[in-house]
Amino acid sequence: MTQAGAARRTVLGAAVLAAGTGITGLAAGSASAASGGHGEGGFRDLPYPTVIGHRGASGYRPEHTLGSYQLALDLGADVIEQDLVPTKDGHLVCRHENEIGGTTDVADHPEFAALRTTKSVDGVSVTGWFTEDFTLAELKTLRAKERIPAVRQRNTLYDGQWAVPTFEEVLRWANRESRRRDRQVWLHVETKHPSYFRALGLGLEEPLAKLLRRYGRDRHDSAVFLQSFEPSSIQRLSRLVSAPRVVLLSAAGTRPWDFEQAKDPRTVADLVKPEGLKWIAGFAQGIGPTMDLILPRDAAGKLGAPTTLVKDAHAQGLLLHPYTARNENSFLPADFRKGTDPAAYGDAFAAFRTYFEQGIDGIFTDNPDTGLLAAEAFRPGRRPVNR
Repeated sequence: MTQAGAARRTVLGAAVLAAGTGITGLAAGSASAASGGHGEGGFRDLPYPTVIGHRGASGYRPEHTLGSYQLALDLGADVIEQDLVPTKDGHLVCRHENEIGGTTDVADHPEFAALRTTKSVDGVSVTGWFTEDFTLAELKTLRAKERIPAVRQRNTLYDGQWAVPTFEEVLRWANRESRRRDRQVWLHVETKHPSYFRALGLGLEEPLAKLLRRYGRDRHDSAVFLQSFEPSSIQRLSRLVSAPRVVLLSAAGTRPWDFEQAKDPRTVADLVKPEGLKWIAGFAQGIGPTMDLILPRDAAGKLGAPTTLVKDAHAQGLLLHPYTARNENSFLPADFRKGTDPAAYGDAFAAFRTYFEQGIDGIFTDNPDTGLLAAEAFRPGRRPVNR
């Protein structure tokens, strides 16, 4: 073990002992006082492979809460992820989806019963409650809860502990933690359903860029990644700010929703070819593919031979931040499952090792502590087999 590895393991151990703590509010902050905005050398100076806290530490706390973000940071995550959707009055809040029936206690609020409705979001019919139908003041009366209680029953202990955070609150928190820790707190920020919201008059990119500028995270060396499944959203952001950008890529046979609307015939399978990657490199610094695009699974759920995506993306100068590594059997490839309980932990360390051996630059994970311990074998000096 390297000296750096031993130090990180000590930090991780201390963080686990403190894992029961959380934060419920934010001290007031201002842009002029923030010191966490700019990275000294930008994203190339992040640890390799980079461990990204997926929706915070969502394996242990309800996702996209200040408690989840704080725990991910305390566990040592290199970068913390936020997903952004708007409120009716144009505030950006952190939710994985605009439908909030599964992640808040809105169903327990009779005053909002009439807001339950069915909408078509990116061509999919969804029934529930939607952030764009709530003002921020109304949304702040709700409390967050665990999204998948059947798998993460222990997380339900923390239901109701936190409100839905605004992205501005997260920026204040990140800058405050940057000052306290004397190091940059990195964020990985996704625009969710950007074409859908733009059609409603609630475009995401302009208010996001305004906040990034206000809090000093708009430069090429700022401690933030901007990401989206819609390439046009990343192109729009590239004209507004200089922060590093990542195009997210779903299953090979799918098409980004903005492609669907523009009648662009290309699928993700086209975008992961060398010519597609070259096109992405014209306005982004990286890609965030589903891990299946790197290591496909067969019909039995086992991993097959790796594709050439890592090599091809690196040839275009693109970094790779694939998603999502989790500890539970229900999410792991069949090769690494243990027993028959879908909520039980499988051999997550072996899965992480397999992922890192492909030469990826980082990974989204619900369990940052697991990812960091696995990453130590590849930091520093180890060269992955595929690079």
